[in-house]
Amino acid sequence: MIHVLFVCLGNICRSPLAEAVFNHLVQQEGLEEKIVCDSAGTSDYHLDAPPDQRTLDVVEQKKLRIDHVGRQFTSKDFEHFDYIIAMDESNLANIRRLEKTGCSTSYQLFLMREFDNSPDDLNVPDPYWGGDRGFLDVHDIVSRSGKNLLNHIRKEHQL
Repeated sequence: MIHVLFVCLGNICRSPLAEAVFNHLVQQEGLEEKIVCDSAGTSDYHLDAPPDQRTLDVVEQKKLRIDHVGRQFTSKDFEHFDYIIAMDESNLANIRRLEKTGCSTSYQLFLMREFDNSPDDLNVPDPYWGGDRGFLDVHDIVSRSGKNLLNHIRKEHQL
């Protein structure tokens, strides 16, 4: 089984939306027996909280499914996940700080937009302080990037 983790700051906006989109892509390809994903936040701001209502609105609008409560990224995630996908450079730096505590080297660490065909920036913008449009923009970014990430995983694992 291949394990993918999406990571943002609070785990209520970007990473759960990426998780929902990626799960949908995996199901469309019939790969749910081979690939599973989750999401986490580098902060402890929203532990056990549901996704932001605007995230849930986009999930409903796009006919996706989500079953998630906020959790914090821990050093144990390095041992469990094959792909750790950070939403921005700040969270990537937070992940790398934990990485130095001595963990396995079997995972791959990326920024989500490394898989975006048309990135104007390597960071997925945090929509939390904005309006509904920001959540739709994040959906579009993680959809484009998620398709390419899935193709990358398929190629690496010959799926």
